[in-house]
Amino acid sequence: MDNERSHDPESPEFAMRRAQARKTIDALDPAMRLAEAPAAGPLADPRRRDWFEAVYALAKGDPAAVPWAALAPHPLTRSFVNLQARGLAGLRVLDVGCGLGDNSECFAEAGAQVTAFDLVAASIEWAKRRFPDSPVAYRTADLFDPPQEWRGGFGLVHECYTLQALPGSLLPEALAALAGFLAPGGSLLVISRARDEDEDAAGPPWPLPRSFVAEAERQGLRPLAIEDISAMAGLRSRHWRALFSRAD
Repeated sequence: MDNERSHDPESPEFAMRRAQARKTIDALDPAMRLAEAPAAGPLADPRRRDWFEAVYALAKGDPAAVPWAALAPHPLTRSFVNLQARGLAGLRVLDVGCGLGDNSECFAEAGAQVTAFDLVAASIEWAKRRFPDSPVAYRTADLFDPPQEWRGGFGLVHECYTLQALPGSLLPEALAALAGFLAPGGSLLVISRARDEDEDAAGPPWPLPRSFVAEAERQGLRPLAIEDISAMAGLRSRHWRALFSRAD
Protein backbone atom coordinates (compact mmCIF):
# COMPACT_ATOMS: atom_id res chain seq x y z
CA MET A 1 0.00 0.00 0.00
CA ASP A 2 1.23 3.52 -0.83
CA ASN A 3 1.62 4.91 2.70
CA GLU A 4 1.46 8.54 1.59
CA ARG A 5 -1.74 8.01 -0.35
CA SER A 6 -3.27 5.90 2.41
CA HIS A 7 -2.91 8.87 4.77
CA ASP A 8 -4.42 11.35 2.32
CA PRO A 9 -7.88 12.29 3.69
CA GLU A 10 -9.04 13.14 0.16
CA SER A 11 -8.31 9.68 -1.22
CA PRO A 12 -11.16 7.17 -1.71
CA GLU A 13 -9.13 4.50 0.05
CA PHE A 14 -8.77 6.68 3.17
CA ALA A 15 -12.50 7.49 3.07
CA MET A 16 -13.35 3.81 2.86
CA ARG A 17 -11.24 2.97 5.90
CA ARG A 18 -12.79 5.86 7.81
CA ALA A 19 -16.32 4.70 7.01
CA GLN A 20 -15.51 1.17 8.15
CA ALA A 21 -13.94 2.39 11.37
CA ARG A 22 -16.89 4.69 12.03
CA LYS A 23 -19.28 1.75 12.06
CA THR A 24 -17.12 -0.03 14.63
CA ILE A 25 -16.66 2.89 17.00
CA ASP A 26 -20.29 4.02 16.72
CA ALA A 27 -21.34 0.55 17.82
CA LEU A 28 -19.20 0.99 20.94
CA ASP A 29 -20.46 4.49 21.76
CA PRO A 30 -22.98 4.59 24.64
CA ALA A 31 -24.07 8.05 23.49
CA MET A 32 -24.98 6.67 20.08
CA ARG A 33 -27.01 3.90 21.67
CA LEU A 34 -28.74 6.46 23.89
CA ALA A 35 -29.67 8.54 20.85
CA GLU A 36 -31.37 5.48 19.38
CA ALA A 37 -33.16 4.65 22.66
CA PRO A 38 -33.51 7.84 24.79
CA ALA A 39 -35.57 6.03 27.44
CA ALA A 40 -32.39 4.23 28.52
CA GLY A 41 -31.53 7.21 30.77
CA PRO A 42 -28.50 9.47 31.16
CA LEU A 43 -25.00 8.48 30.14
CA ALA A 44 -23.01 6.68 32.82
CA ASP A 45 -19.85 8.37 31.47
CA PRO A 46 -21.04 11.78 30.17
CA ARG A 47 -17.48 12.96 29.53
CA ARG A 48 -17.08 9.90 27.26
CA ARG A 49 -13.53 9.17 28.38
CA ASP A 50 -13.80 5.41 27.85
CA TRP A 51 -15.09 5.84 24.32
CA PHE A 52 -12.42 8.38 23.31
CA GLU A 53 -9.73 6.05 24.66
CA ALA A 54 -11.27 3.15 22.73
CA VAL A 55 -11.17 5.14 19.48
CA TYR A 56 -7.41 5.70 19.75
CA ALA A 57 -6.72 2.16 20.91
CA LEU A 58 -8.63 0.66 17.99
CA ALA A 59 -7.03 3.04 15.48
CA LYS A 60 -3.62 1.39 15.91
CA GLY A 61 -1.88 4.32 14.29
CA ASP A 62 -4.29 4.73 11.37
CA PRO A 63 -5.60 8.35 11.25
CA ALA A 64 -8.51 7.26 9.08
CA ALA A 65 -9.90 5.48 12.15
CA VAL A 66 -10.04 8.73 14.15
CA PRO A 67 -13.10 10.58 12.79
CA TRP A 68 -11.91 14.06 13.77
CA ALA A 69 -8.37 13.62 12.43
CA ALA A 70 -8.29 15.81 9.32
CA LEU A 71 -4.45 15.84 9.22
CA ALA A 72 -4.65 19.59 8.58
CA PRO A 73 -5.80 22.61 10.58
CA HIS A 74 -9.54 23.21 10.61
CA PRO A 75 -10.36 25.72 7.82
CA LEU A 76 -11.94 28.15 10.30
CA THR A 77 -8.92 27.88 12.59
CA ARG A 78 -6.54 28.43 9.69
CA SER A 79 -8.40 31.52 8.44
CA PHE A 80 -8.53 32.96 11.97
CA VAL A 81 -4.78 32.48 12.36
CA ASN A 82 -4.15 34.09 8.98
CA LEU A 83 -6.22 37.13 9.95
CA GLN A 84 -4.66 37.44 13.41
CA ALA A 85 -1.10 36.42 12.56
CA ARG A 86 0.65 39.55 13.81
CA GLY A 87 -1.20 39.50 17.11
CA LEU A 88 -0.35 35.86 17.78
CA ALA A 89 3.43 36.23 17.94
CA GLY A 90 4.51 35.48 21.51
CA LEU A 91 0.92 35.04 22.72
CA ARG A 92 0.25 32.21 25.16
CA VAL A 93 -2.31 29.97 23.47
CA LEU A 94 -4.10 26.92 24.90
CA ASP A 95 -5.46 24.39 22.39
CA VAL A 96 -8.23 22.34 23.99
CA GLY A 97 -8.85 18.75 22.87
CA CYS A 98 -5.92 18.96 20.47
CA GLY A 99 -6.21 15.46 19.01
CA LEU A 100 -3.35 14.82 16.60
CA GLY A 101 -2.05 18.40 16.84
CA ASP A 102 -2.79 20.08 13.51
CA ASN A 103 -4.53 23.13 14.98
CA SER A 104 -1.86 23.44 17.67
CA GLU A 105 0.88 23.49 15.06
CA CYS A 106 -1.00 26.11 13.06
CA PHE A 107 -0.88 28.52 16.01
CA ALA A 108 2.77 27.68 16.69
CA GLU A 109 3.70 28.44 13.08
CA ALA A 110 2.28 31.95 13.65
CA GLY A 111 4.69 32.42 16.55
CA ALA A 112 2.36 31.69 19.45
CA GLN A 113 3.59 29.95 22.59
CA VAL A 114 1.25 26.97 22.46
CA THR A 115 0.21 24.53 25.16
CA ALA A 116 -2.04 21.78 23.79
CA PHE A 117 -3.87 19.09 25.70
CA ASP A 118 -6.15 16.15 25.18
CA LEU A 119 -7.97 13.81 27.51
CA VAL A 120 -6.43 10.73 25.90
CA ALA A 121 -2.73 10.07 26.42
CA ALA A 122 -2.54 8.08 23.18
CA SER A 123 -3.53 11.13 21.15
CA ILE A 124 -0.81 13.23 22.79
CA GLU A 125 1.85 10.60 22.07
CA TRP A 126 0.63 10.41 18.49
CA ALA A 127 0.85 14.21 18.08
CA LYS A 128 4.40 14.17 19.45
CA ARG A 129 5.39 11.48 16.94
CA ARG A 130 3.90 13.47 14.08
CA PHE A 131 5.68 16.66 15.10
CA PRO A 132 8.88 15.55 16.83
CA ASP A 133 10.58 18.96 16.60
CA SER A 134 7.52 20.98 17.57
CA PRO A 135 7.73 23.88 20.05
CA VAL A 136 4.20 23.01 21.23
CA ALA A 137 3.97 21.78 24.83
CA TYR A 138 1.70 18.74 24.46
CA ARG A 139 0.04 17.53 27.67
CA THR A 140 -2.49 14.93 28.76
CA ALA A 141 -5.13 16.73 30.82
CA ASP A 142 -8.83 16.85 31.63
CA LEU A 143 -10.84 19.99 30.76
CA PHE A 144 -12.83 19.51 33.95
CA ASP A 145 -9.79 18.97 36.17
CA PRO A 146 -6.93 20.93 34.59
CA PRO A 147 -3.58 21.84 36.12
CA GLN A 148 -4.05 24.68 38.57
CA GLU A 149 -1.25 26.71 36.97
CA TRP A 150 -3.29 27.04 33.77
CA ARG A 151 -5.97 29.10 35.48
CA GLY A 152 -5.96 32.64 34.12
CA GLY A 153 -2.79 31.91 32.18
CA PHE A 154 -3.62 32.28 28.47
CA GLY A 155 -4.17 35.16 26.09
CA LEU A 156 -6.13 32.91 23.71
CA VAL A 157 -7.95 29.63 24.27
CA HIS A 158 -8.89 27.66 21.15
CA GLU A 159 -11.67 25.07 21.26
CA CYS A 160 -12.58 23.18 18.11
CA TYR A 161 -15.22 20.40 18.26
CA THR A 162 -14.77 19.68 21.99
CA LEU A 163 -18.02 21.30 23.16
CA GLN A 164 -20.05 19.54 20.49
CA ALA A 165 -18.62 16.18 21.58
CA LEU A 166 -20.15 16.58 25.06
CA PRO A 167 -23.82 16.17 26.02
CA GLY A 168 -25.67 19.43 26.58
CA SER A 169 -25.84 18.87 30.33
CA LEU A 170 -22.07 19.49 30.50
CA LEU A 171 -22.08 22.69 28.45
CA PRO A 172 -22.25 25.13 31.42
CA GLU A 173 -19.40 23.37 33.25
CA ALA A 174 -17.31 23.15 30.08
CA LEU A 175 -17.76 26.85 29.25
CA ALA A 176 -16.89 27.81 32.81
CA ALA A 177 -13.71 25.74 32.56
CA LEU A 178 -12.76 27.43 29.28
CA ALA A 179 -13.40 30.87 30.75
CA GLY A 180 -11.19 29.99 33.70
CA PHE A 181 -8.15 29.60 31.45
CA LEU A 182 -8.28 33.20 30.21
CA ALA A 183 -5.88 35.85 31.39
CA PRO A 184 -7.24 39.40 31.76
CA GLY A 185 -7.91 40.65 28.26
CA GLY A 186 -7.76 37.11 26.89
CA SER A 187 -10.07 35.61 24.24
CA LEU A 188 -11.80 32.28 23.68
CA LEU A 189 -12.30 30.99 20.14
CA VAL A 190 -15.04 28.37 19.73
CA ILE A 191 -15.53 26.40 16.51
CA SER A 192 -18.47 24.02 16.34
CA ARG A 193 -21.11 22.61 14.08
CA ALA A 194 -24.31 24.66 14.34
CA ARG A 195 -28.02 23.93 14.46
CA ASP A 196 -31.28 25.84 14.81
CA GLU A 197 -32.77 26.10 18.27
CA ASP A 198 -35.68 23.81 17.44
CA GLU A 199 -33.64 21.36 15.39
CA ASP A 200 -33.19 17.78 16.57
CA ALA A 201 -30.04 17.58 18.70
CA ALA A 202 -29.62 13.82 18.54
CA GLY A 203 -25.92 13.08 18.62
CA PRO A 204 -23.09 12.60 18.99
CA PRO A 205 -21.83 15.04 17.98
CA TRP A 206 -24.29 17.57 19.31
CA PRO A 207 -24.16 20.75 17.13
CA LEU A 208 -24.62 23.87 19.22
CA PRO A 209 -27.70 26.12 19.00
CA ARG A 210 -27.43 29.93 19.12
CA SER A 211 -28.40 29.84 22.81
CA PHE A 212 -24.92 28.56 23.69
CA VAL A 213 -23.84 32.21 23.47
CA ALA A 214 -26.20 33.14 26.31
CA GLU A 215 -24.83 30.24 28.35
CA ALA A 216 -21.30 31.49 27.69
CA GLU A 217 -22.32 34.90 29.05
CA ARG A 218 -23.67 33.25 32.20
CA GLN A 219 -20.26 31.62 32.64
CA GLY A 220 -18.37 34.91 32.56
CA LEU A 221 -17.73 35.38 28.85
CA ARG A 222 -18.57 38.36 26.66
CA PRO A 223 -19.29 37.74 22.94
CA LEU A 224 -17.07 39.71 20.58
CA ALA A 225 -17.97 38.12 17.23
CA ILE A 226 -20.46 35.36 16.46
CA GLU A 227 -20.23 34.02 12.91
CA ASP A 228 -22.93 31.73 11.53
CA ILE A 229 -21.16 30.10 8.57
CA SER A 230 -23.02 28.05 5.99
CA ALA A 231 -21.56 24.95 4.40
CA MET A 232 -18.76 25.98 2.06
CA ALA A 233 -15.50 24.74 0.63
CA GLY A 234 -13.83 22.71 3.36
CA LEU A 235 -16.99 22.66 5.51
CA ARG A 236 -19.65 20.05 4.89
CA SER A 237 -22.15 21.61 7.29
CA ARG A 238 -23.16 24.86 8.98
CA HIS A 239 -20.73 26.05 11.68
CA TRP A 240 -20.28 28.63 14.41
CA ARG A 241 -17.06 30.53 14.81
CA ALA A 242 -17.44 32.52 18.00
CA LEU A 243 -14.97 34.78 19.74
CA PHE A 244 -15.43 35.71 23.41
CA SER A 245 -13.49 37.68 25.99
CA ARG A 246 -13.57 37.57 29.77
CA ALA A 247 -16.55 39.57 30.95
CA ASP A 248 -14.32 41.57 33.32
